[in-house]
Amino acid sequence: MAKAKILIVDDERDFVRLLAERFETRGFDIIKAFNGAEALEKAHLENPDIIVLDLMMPVMNGYDACRKLKIDDNLKNIPVVMLTGKFEPSDIEFGKEVGADAYLTKPVEMEMLQHKVDALLRMRRIKNGRK
Repeated sequence: MAKAKILIVDDERDFVRLLAERFETRGFDIIKAFNGAEALEKAHLENPDIIVLDLMMPVMNGYDACRKLKIDDNLKNIPVVMLTGKFEPSDIEFGKEVGADAYLTKPVEMEMLQHKVDALLRMRRIKNGRK
């Protein structure tokens, strides 16, 4: 079975590196982006299996990037995990409105993030008729 590809999007490069190392040790192929516009570009080029997306970034924020992902017929089925420091109920609600499949807040427990990523990938495989 091919490795799952995860697109990690955050303007904090050290945080991206930390997540990348963690997911690489679990057998994922890693794609990195540092703002929402770059995330859209990489999503089109690489067709990741899942996206971990920060909200507060330069060029294009995570809300706008998620909205654009979810209205694009070629990308809309890619699960998006929003991972952010914004934790107000209104922030979470807006994340869901723009199409996030999950919303986690920083600082995040890595086990929780891994569990959410694994669950969303399982759901995607089931929807696509693969177990």
